[in-house]
Amino acid sequence: MNDSALTPERILAAAEEVLRRYGPGKATVVDVAQALGVSHGSVYRHFASKVALRDAVLRGWLERVRAPLDAIATSRTAPPARLRQWLTALRDIKRNKVLGEPELFATYSALAADAREVVGEHVEHLLGQIETIVAAGVKSGDFRKVDAQATALAIFDATSRFHYPGMAHLWNTPGEDAAFAQLLDLLLAGLTPTTAPPRRRKSAS
Repeated sequence: MNDSALTPERILAAAEEVLRRYGPGKATVVDVAQALGVSHGSVYRHFASKVALRDAVLRGWLERVRAPLDAIATSRTAPPARLRQWLTALRDIKRNKVLGEPELFATYSALAADAREVVGEHVEHLLGQIETIVAAGVKSGDFRKVDAQATALAIFDATSRFHYPGMAHLWNTPGEDAAFAQLLDLLLAGLTPTTAPPRRRKSAS
């Protein structure tokens, strides 16, 4: 490839292909340069180090993972249905990645282990999406008045059993879908505004 045609996007695409074929052990600047047919110096002009290249690859992958979640979080769907849809989508995305593409997921997990800052950005973005939905629900009156940021963190933590890869060994157990649905019902019930019971009239003496 002509160096003048080399762009960050082309480098990242090549890096992802190298990762997919050979795993994280081959995702070095030299390996990617060889795949592109250029010198490693050409790659370094766009990415200062192997760490920078790997972080960029991981960041791109995580952005694609959360893109459908972004669409749900900013939709005009009623907040209760939107929150249920968002949490279900997060669960489905993680299940598809972990169970459907185990080798590829393991590769990206290896990158994530050395990129805490990138992973932290990703989690903060997810929390921001939940916060957006909760705040919309409070504003519309569908949810009771709560601290949207604190509630978002509580919801994320409460549902981690169903989306944290470390719990994947439980995802195919009987009753998993029912347990998830029950948790969503409980969370939404907890956010529903409470109404005071009607006052009873005093009986005539």
